[in-house]
Amino acid sequence: MTASLPAGLGDRPAGPGCRATGSAHGVDPKGLRAVAPSGASRPLRLLAQPEGLLQVHTAPHRGSFSAVLSQAIRSAGLGSDVLVCQFLKGGVNQGLDASPSLCGRLRWLRPAVEACIADPAGDHDPQVLEAVQEVWAFSRNQLLTAAVDLMVLDELGLAIDLGFLPAEDVLAVLERRPAPMDVILTGPPMAPELMALADQVTQLRRGF
Repeated sequence: MTASLPAGLGDRPAGPGCRATGSAHGVDPKGLRAVAPSGASRPLRLLAQPEGLLQVHTAPHRGSFSAVLSQAIRSAGLGSDVLVCQFLKGGVNQGLDASPSLCGRLRWLRPAVEACIADPAGDHDPQVLEAVQEVWAFSRNQLLTAAVDLMVLDELGLAIDLGFLPAEDVLAVLERRPAPMDVILTGPPMAPELMALADQVTQLRRGF
């Protein structure tokens, strides 16, 4: 024997204390789990992008490079791609084709000259000027294409002051630095234009 409800009794709208049923109201017909209404969209979550720094390590003497080199080697050991460029340091078997590699990820580049450079560009043979500019051309391309995670440009300001590199080009390239990339400038006191671009400035002083 079966009982039936009066017509319309089972169609009453749910009261305040009752839970509505049916998939149209966001509940599975079997009452097992809640389902999202059709066509519902989840809010987008924007992930923060890494922001690199332009740092300046300067000193009244030549000596700010060693601490930065330690940081560069440590970064390479942790998996970052690093380029270290020393514009005024020479030596045996240097240049683009002979640059050594450390930790498998750090490339150390010097101009193809036999000795360190301390005099203005006009006092040297044209080959010396070309060797320094070759290092800048390579590092310039690596910087603009974000080919590395960290770039160290040693004595960049001094190379500008001695006439080896054009200040306008250097400033324009640094201003176009890709946002996630870290760049460190080292060397003696630099031009105010370079200092103005820095996110962080570290000044080393002698202990006397």
